[in-house]
Amino acid sequence: MTHHQKVRSKIINNSQLATLIVQWKENEESIVFTNGCFDIIHRGHIDYLSKAADLGTKLIIGVNTDRSVSALKGVHRPIQDEYSRLTILAAMEFVDAVILFDEATPINLISSVIPDVLVKGSDYKAKDIVGYKVVINHGGRVETLDFLEGFSTSAIENKIITASKI
Repeated sequence: MTHHQKVRSKIINNSQLATLIVQWKENEESIVFTNGCFDIIHRGHIDYLSKAADLGTKLIIGVNTDRSVSALKGVHRPIQDEYSRLTILAAMEFVDAVILFDEATPINLISSVIPDVLVKGSDYKAKDIVGYKVVINHGGRVETLDFLEGFSTSAIENKIITASKI
C-alpha cells in the first residue's frame, strides 16, 4: 500500500467503522476515542493526540463537519474544509481512523465505538464529558489531558488577523 493509499484508508464512514471495531475488539486492541474540530493543526494538537494515542493501541478521531464547526465556532470557521482536516489527521502515523460527525455532540459516534478510553482536554471534568456514562458503563475509562500552554487555533487565528491589519 502506498503512503497515499494508507492515508486515504484511515478516512472512514460509519459502515467501515463498524467493521474496524469488530476486528479490533476481536484482536483485543485497546481503542481510544477523541473528537474535535482540528481546524488548523498546530503543536498543541500533536502533543494532545500523540498522548491520547499512547493510552491504547488504536486511536479514532471524530471530526466535526464544516457545518458543525460553524455552529460551534461562528461563521468565520472552519478555516480548512472537512476533507482537508480529515486528511491531515489521517496522515499522522499514530492515528488509526478519522470519521466525520455532524451532530452537536459525538454521543452517537461514541455509542457506536464504545471505546476503552475516551479522551478530552483537561478543560473538561471527566464526568462532564459527552459519552462519559456510555464508556464507564461498558467498563472503559475517561481521561483528560492537559493542553500545551500557548497553543490554540484561536490564538493562531487572532495572530493572523492582527498581522493582516498591519
